[in-house]
Amino acid sequence: MDLLTSLKISSSGLTANKKRMAAISSNIANAQTTRTAEGGAYQPKEVVFGSEPAKESFSEILSGEMDESAQTVIAKEVSNSRKPPILKYEPNHPDANAEGYVAYPNINTMEEMANMIEASRAYEANINAMNTAKSMAMKDLEIGRN
Repeated sequence: MDLLTSLKISSSGLTANKKRMAAISSNIANAQTTRTAEGGAYQPKEVVFGSEPAKESFSEILSGEMDESAQTVIAKEVSNSRKPPILKYEPNHPDANAEGYVAYPNINTMEEMANMIEASRAYEANINAMNTAKSMAMKDLEIGRN
C-alpha cells in the first residue's frame, strides 16, 4: 500500500469519527429536551458506518493496481434512533400530555460518554496511523539520500 492510500484511509476514519462525535455530543446536550421544532422529544442520533474501495481513479479500478482489500470508512448516514421515548409522570410540566406524562429522549448519558471515548480513541488511532505513514515516508527519503 502506498503512502497516499494509507493517508486516504486514515483521513476517512478521521472524518467518520468526527461525525460520530458530533452526533454523540448532540445526544448528550439534548438528553433532557422534551420539545423540538419537529414536535415531541428529541430523537437521539446514530451514525451508520460503511466502507468503499480506496480507489483513486477509474483507471486504477480497471487495472486493479491497488490492493483489493483496501477500504475507506464512510459515514453513510446520520439517522434518528428508533428507541421509544421515556415517559415520566410530571403533570405540572408544560410538555405533559393529557394523562400528565412527559416524553423524554431515551438517552443513557453514561453509554453516550463511553461511545464518545471510543470514538475519540478511534480518532486518535487514525492520527497515529497517519503520523506513522508520514514517518515511514520520511525514512524512505533518507534511505534514498544515502
